[in-house]
Amino acid sequence: MMRLTTFLTLPLTFLASIQLSSAQFSPGQGPPDGPPPPGSRGPGGNGGAGRPGGGPDTEDVDLVDDYDKNDDGWLNQEERAEARAALKAKQADAPNQRRRGGRGNNLPPSSPGPAVSPDEVATYPDASLYDPDTFRTLFLTFENEDWESELQDFKFTDVDVPAELTVDGKSYSGVGVSFRGASSYFRIPAGHKRSFNLTLDLVDDDQRLYGYKNMNLLNSNGDSSLMSTVLYSELAGEHMPVPKANFVKVVVNGEYWGVYVSVQQFDKNFTEENYGSSKGTRWKVPGSPRGDGGLAYDGDELAPYLERYDMKSNDGKKAWNALIELCEVLNETPLDQLEQELEPLLAIDETLWFLAYDIVLGNSDGYWTRASDYYIFRDKDGRFHIIPHDMNESFRLSHGRGSNGSQTDPLTGLDDARKPLRSRLLQVPALRERYLSYVREIAEEQLAWDNLGPKVAKYRELIRDALEDDTRKLSSDADFLKATSPTGTLYQFAEKRRDFILAR
Repeated sequence: MMRLTTFLTLPLTFLASIQLSSAQFSPGQGPPDGPPPPGSRGPGGNGGAGRPGGGPDTEDVDLVDDYDKNDDGWLNQEERAEARAALKAKQADAPNQRRRGGRGNNLPPSSPGPAVSPDEVATYPDASLYDPDTFRTLFLTFENEDWESELQDFKFTDVDVPAELTVDGKSYSGVGVSFRGASSYFRIPAGHKRSFNLTLDLVDDDQRLYGYKNMNLLNSNGDSSLMSTVLYSELAGEHMPVPKANFVKVVVNGEYWGVYVSVQQFDKNFTEENYGSSKGTRWKVPGSPRGDGGLAYDGDELAPYLERYDMKSNDGKKAWNALIELCEVLNETPLDQLEQELEPLLAIDETLWFLAYDIVLGNSDGYWTRASDYYIFRDKDGRFHIIPHDMNESFRLSHGRGSNGSQTDPLTGLDDARKPLRSRLLQVPALRERYLSYVREIAEEQLAWDNLGPKVAKYRELIRDALEDDTRKLSSDADFLKATSPTGTLYQFAEKRRDFILAR
């Protein structure tokens, strides 16, 4: 069930009219010093401790079971105080600066934001949670004044800190809050905007916010436009399931903490909305400098897959074996039989759209670079789906490390056996031609500034004033205006990327 974003109403050119031969693109190498070389190993993992289903994205320290004295599944203020003291004592014996986070990233000192109360803001009780035109204010109220330090202390544990959430004049108690992210956390010092995860059902299993039980509030680290995730979601949402995203304002303990990007969680709500059922197995392929979660076949033993894929639903060995089977078929089947053998196992057309958006929009933290930061879903009928995640590092003129994001060859990396969705699927002539038609369609229509420009202008107008009042932001107002102006970096990326692709 494809989600069609209401803003994208421009008719799509019929695919048969698109003439783009694969001969116009030559297979190339990945960006210098960017993705890991073929055969490199991915992140380590503990084989499943800490989270359902196992995988690399596991909690460092489990505290809830040890300190949950009343067995209600979460830690109240007294229980958290005890757990926090024990955690600090343990860290004092074995200091780990990584847990504290925040190297500074050359940010100027932050200052307190203005005071805001719920009766001072507009409410939108009839709008959906991820409506792109709606700019809600979320109020978080913690029991402790040192809430930021507490969240920081519990960052690498299984502890959520409860808060009261007020949205559209309605309050929700017992909402779990934690800091989230890797580089978006480590590079940001205390007092500046860091990303949050909200869990509506921490205390009350039935509590939801407009039907959702989780929220991801992102700080847009490294994205001075703040728009990359929202634009990626809106564009890709025309052709495939993708997490929805919009903008929100966040107020903590009565103080304005700025503009955040709210992104839909990859959970049962997502699969129900997009695939008609909450049943199925979900994996996240976590980000790391060497990623290597590209669905390469590493034999029938489970250990290599536990190192690379984080199962988010506790579906056991049968589901893992299905993932291994997908990898084997994808990697070991002769190319002239690959499409036929994959058809029952993989949503091929959806995957081609995924690959096209990944490369055209320059997702420098995605599949084509590190084979990481994406989702895998096996639906109730046993078919796999590939879904975007972490879309923040897109729409960039340069990926760094000497590569040019606007001039990346759409057929780069076809010799990288560790990324078989590209190196195998795109070696099948019919699939390569279809993929390249999608690449051209995205460039020709969606990157045309007549189409993209009004979206950028709309979001700029929506968040500009609120961003000016944001005293804890990670980039300047001047950088935001430069990125989102009619001749700014978003415009330059769109024009240069479009011209490069259409000239091939």
